[in-house]
Amino acid sequence: MAEGADRKTWINRGVFALLAFVFIVIDLVPRDMRPPVWAAPDLLLAVTLAWVARKPSYLPVPTIAIFFLMTDFLFMRPPGLWAALVVILTEVIRRQNRDFRDMPFLVEWGTIAVGICAITIVNRLVIAVVMLPQAPLGLTFLEMIATIAIYPVVLVVAHFVFGVTRTAPGEVGSKGHLL
Repeated sequence: MAEGADRKTWINRGVFALLAFVFIVIDLVPRDMRPPVWAAPDLLLAVTLAWVARKPSYLPVPTIAIFFLMTDFLFMRPPGLWAALVVILTEVIRRQNRDFRDMPFLVEWGTIAVGICAITIVNRLVIAVVMLPQAPLGLTFLEMIATIAIYPVVLVVAHFVFGVTRTAPGEVGSKGHLL
């Protein structure tokens, strides 16, 4: 990352930051005082994974770590656990970026789904090992399934609204380097 980022990359990083703040505020605002019977998808996670799978240069690791660490503090989760798991997952996806270029959509969706399942289960296991209180298992799995289910919608919005498309083989950045 010695070369600088072009203007489009910085604009998309700003758009991601704005979206992240909007999703965090929406999650923080109470909509109902009754105990939840269903869990909404983790839109921040879905957007992050979609952007990293399509254009990894738009989201550097510090950006992902800062936003997810902030959510750990705001949502009163163990500080750093979910953030670390998301950073690990995004780095695995980032390393497979060249494979994602040629993957059919269903294979990409399956890969993302396996990653979401893995970090959700690891998160539950770590919290159980340290004996912290946690959400009911059913709600956790509902959130996981909802996040996996919303991923295609997030991809469509990212593609058509924000222009986050797959990196084409042989695509060259604004500085002349191969992406």
